[in-house]
Amino acid sequence: MSLERFLNQAVSSWMSEEGPDSDIVLSSRIRLARNFESYKFPTLFSHDEAKMIIANMEEVIAKSDLQRFGQMELLKIEEMQPLQKRVLVEKHLISPHLAEDSPYGAVLLTENEEVSIMINEEDHIRIQCLFPGLQLSEALDAANEIDDWLEDKIHFAFDEKHGYLTSCPTNVGTGLRASVMMHLPGLILTQQINRIIPAINQLGLVVRGIYGEGSEALGNIFQISNQITLGKSEEDIGRDLKGVVSQLISQERSAREALRKTSNIQLEDRVFRSLGVLSNSRIIESKEAARCLSDVRLGIDMGYIEKISKTILNELMILTQPGFLQQYAGGSLRPHERDIRRAALIRERLQMEQQK
Repeated sequence: MSLERFLNQAVSSWMSEEGPDSDIVLSSRIRLARNFESYKFPTLFSHDEAKMIIANMEEVIAKSDLQRFGQMELLKIEEMQPLQKRVLVEKHLISPHLAEDSPYGAVLLTENEEVSIMINEEDHIRIQCLFPGLQLSEALDAANEIDDWLEDKIHFAFDEKHGYLTSCPTNVGTGLRASVMMHLPGLILTQQINRIIPAINQLGLVVRGIYGEGSEALGNIFQISNQITLGKSEEDIGRDLKGVVSQLISQERSAREALRKTSNIQLEDRVFRSLGVLSNSRIIESKEAARCLSDVRLGIDMGYIEKISKTILNELMILTQPGFLQQYAGGSLRPHERDIRRAALIRERLQMEQQK
């Protein structure tokens, strides 16, 4: 494996495969924050200490007996170009914080990209497991397996009263962030989302955009995640989130059926207009592309469109991001140039799919 392999493959296995409720739930993610007991936290440590942590992790991984996760590749942030880091962020393999604010960081990636272990981000270690569809329990089991394996080899910072100690107080306790990425066009089109989001926040959960904190909900894609990590078990956190997500799935399906009953021809027209834009545009900005891709995916899920796979849209959501467009171009592109290349790429990919 190599950095180029992770950069050139647009869609990770967790995006190309279908899971439970995958018409609405794109992915489930579990992230565990952990810190070495014997080192200063990343907010205070030195460059030399950061290097020692990476060296320790390299030594641990060299002795890996986690057979079911396959081989892991260590990639160092300081050895990457800005564009390469941006592509890994767009693929959800590293966080924007690791890419932009952690020059002494690194990431361990499995070949299928379901497991990502970020090193020297906000905490020394952040274990991330990504699964397709609504599979929070499966993702938590995988993360716990890796966590238990690491804990046999590393002394983590832990307090009997407060649990795992982390750089940010909001992660103290379990150190767990569970999140689900959802496609919610029905709730947007029926204007229910603005009522639902405050209700979700009152339950101790947070709703963010496609790339987490501070990002937009491009293409009607939202991340729902927990805010509370202290005073609840990992299983309770996952169960509470799954309960809310299950209700959202039900509400989204009800909204789609309501649209079919009350505005069927208008919805069908919207879907095929968006397909027409994607199939014929010569210039398209990222926001318009995301909106049209969302409409087309809704059309596939509701049976209006039959010859296009929803996994192609997952692929295009990644391929049309600025980092990926420039990666394939082999260098920097001005915004106008990206818009032209984005339109061409979408046209060509849809033509390939429809010719099958």
